[in-house]
Amino acid sequence: MFYGNIYATKSEARVLTRQQTRRPAPDPNRRPRRDPLLKVLRGKQPANLEEVAKPVDRGSTAAVRRGGPSGWLQLLGPGLITGASDDDPSGIGTYSQIGSQFGYGLLWTALFTFPLMAAVQELCARIALETGVGLGVALRRKFPTALVGLCIFALMAANTINVGADLGAIGAGGELLSRGLLKHQWLVLPAALLVVGLQFRLPYGTIFRVFKWLTLALFAYVVTAFIVHPDLRAVVAATFVPHLEFKREFITALVAVLGTTISPYLFFWQASSEVDEMRAAGLLKEQQRRGVSLQELHAARADILVGMFFSNLVMYFIILVAGAVLHAHGKTDIQTADQAAAALAPIAGPFGFVLFAVGLIGTGLLAIPILSGSAAYALKEFFRLPGNLAAKPQYRPTFYAIMAAAVVIGGALNFVGIDPIRALFITAVINGLVAPPLLVLIVLLGSDRRVMKDKVSGPLSKGLTWAATALMTIAALALLVTTLLAH
Repeated sequence: MFYGNIYATKSEARVLTRQQTRRPAPDPNRRPRRDPLLKVLRGKQPANLEEVAKPVDRGSTAAVRRGGPSGWLQLLGPGLITGASDDDPSGIGTYSQIGSQFGYGLLWTALFTFPLMAAVQELCARIALETGVGLGVALRRKFPTALVGLCIFALMAANTINVGADLGAIGAGGELLSRGLLKHQWLVLPAALLVVGLQFRLPYGTIFRVFKWLTLALFAYVVTAFIVHPDLRAVVAATFVPHLEFKREFITALVAVLGTTISPYLFFWQASSEVDEMRAAGLLKEQQRRGVSLQELHAARADILVGMFFSNLVMYFIILVAGAVLHAHGKTDIQTADQAAAALAPIAGPFGFVLFAVGLIGTGLLAIPILSGSAAYALKEFFRLPGNLAAKPQYRPTFYAIMAAAVVIGGALNFVGIDPIRALFITAVINGLVAPPLLVLIVLLGSDRRVMKDKVSGPLSKGLTWAATALMTIAALALLVTTLLAH
């Protein structure tokens, strides 16, 4: 990306690299595995793998250069999208509540979690690039099926709840923009239909371009930080000096931060996106995708570092804005989108109010397809089903049905009386509890030389990923202990 073959995009470079290894070209006449729903729906079985794929519309490097700064955005791939989706409405709601409750007290977590988050995502990408398969397949090949299945079931539950919370947040953003004329429940169904329609109808390359442009909505929080004029001395101190409290509220907030930044759904999305990029480059067989060159690995790492830095930068500014605008003015118990926006308006002005609403909508539209897609990838990989975002829905209905089901069930959760902002915080805590067991399996997989060959995790990767695992485990256990003691 930033180094390596500067005359090719990452997908083009991947094809060139694979060709240099003299592996056999993909056989377009190979008949793909049958989707189980095709028989039920009496659909047509595709004749070959090329027929299954959606059209890929990525553009050349020359076109990227002609596009100027906006064109170079095309060079960033799964890492940027993964990082941006991490600052979804769940993250926004969590960071806003934390900033309002603790002020600048948890600003240090943005700096602290960056290397941990980047190391975990790099490991997930490296596993996919080396093995040529998604994380669900790789985990099942190494660990007992029941153990992996339990983790994936927990992931599915967390993702579905998260989808519901994000749909509610989109509705809340619409309600704020309409000044209450439209209730957030009214907007849940249109938002769900829009998301499902994008996933079903748009070409693979277009989907990812839409995702990348939606990441720009997150700059709203960076802009707002310069409007509210925070206390710079207090901000610098809180950034570099960790603040800890052994109280249930503080530990819950810490678990929520960790669950939002190091989210289980990101593990599967990162790995599956790397596999999809290889498929889009023409490497349709698993055998062709196995083995990653240093050039590919460097490109993936650069992409991930940019994405994770962007994610943590936005996280930092959301906590900063909430601390400066809400906590500093006595608004320490923000439970709804209305409360957050109403508290912002008098201090940050209507501009800050609009940015908050637009941020909820833009990031929700970015995160929901990734949440539902991550669930679909995990489930189909576990059951060894065919399907991915690059496949046409009529040939891979099971994969798309899983995504649609996650959105429908998640949307239905909005009608049980839980406020969207509160639900966002709850999902962050759930993610924080689900992540530790999954991380243990992923780190062990990345350290297995039989699977990873010479791309096995080195000392730095092992140190950071085990540190992330230990930290999330300790935080989750501390939350359980303090909760029990409180009762």
